[in-house]
Amino acid sequence: MTSILTNVAAMSALNTLRSIGNDMETTQGRVSSGMRVGEASDNAAYWSIATTMRSDNMALSAVQDALGLGAAKVDTAYAGMEAAIDVVKEMKKKVTAATEQGVDKAKVQEEIKQLQEQLVSIASGAAFNGQNWLVFDSTAADAVADKTIVSGFVRDASGTVKVNTTTYTLDELTADGQNVLFGTVDTSDYTQSAGGILGSAGDDIDPTTNTYTITDTVVTLDISAFDDAEMAEALNLTEAAIQLMTKAASQLGSISMRIDLQEDFANKLTDAIDSGIGRLVDADMNEESTRLKALQTQQQLGIQSLSIANSSAEGILQLFR
Repeated sequence: MTSILTNVAAMSALNTLRSIGNDMETTQGRVSSGMRVGEASDNAAYWSIATTMRSDNMALSAVQDALGLGAAKVDTAYAGMEAAIDVVKEMKKKVTAATEQGVDKAKVQEEIKQLQEQLVSIASGAAFNGQNWLVFDSTAADAVADKTIVSGFVRDASGTVKVNTTTYTLDELTADGQNVLFGTVDTSDYTQSAGGILGSAGDDIDPTTNTYTITDTVVTLDISAFDDAEMAEALNLTEAAIQLMTKAASQLGSISMRIDLQEDFANKLTDAIDSGIGRLVDADMNEESTRLKALQTQQQLGIQSLSIANSSAEGILQLFR
């Protein structure tokens, strides 16, 4: 039956055209954004996972920045410790040379004095962003011995998040356990620099626990009038200092290695999370572009079908001519 009030063919063609239009809108959105899950209405589960993991990735980015800051602090302290070791080695060399009969100890002492002043300069200058891990006075009002470095961000199975840290404890007092060069430094009078490895009393840094008869520290050592026994003790003093400084440097080196490993892991983890998010929400551009082309063709055919369906009613006019 042909009716001028109800055109079933046109209605069917129009519904098809509307459906194609909706599909085109969805596909065009995916092509323009590159995402097949751009909002919760697309896929609530995948959208929720992707949003959470993106927030975790932002936290990991902050951790990477913190790792860089921590690495700078550790590297600065290590560089200062390494430089100080070289200076004390040179002092050891001078003391060894002064044990030879006929050597003017007073002249050698002038060279040692310059090295002692250099030690104070190194210790006071090894600071990054106001933090100096080579000088620590535990008696200061604001003293904080535990230095923490952010090392990771973790989300456990229950969804609880936390930031992991690595702790390096500064110690200027424990006998044979000091890991800082000085407790206090005085750049105007290096002999007033005290505590730590270089400013401790000799018997505090003697790894053999022997008692010294000399009262000098590394920065106050004065061999000008030493006899043979005192020269031997002075040599042992410098050797003991080198051993403790080497131990402290190895601790700093271990932390630096861990930071490097953690930075590498954080980079890989960030890439893995990005890849995982992409698998959940990214659109396959090859597939979407093919679908868009097909929908454009369907749309053109739908328009033609609607045009034909509408034109069929015009034939009725011929009956009235």
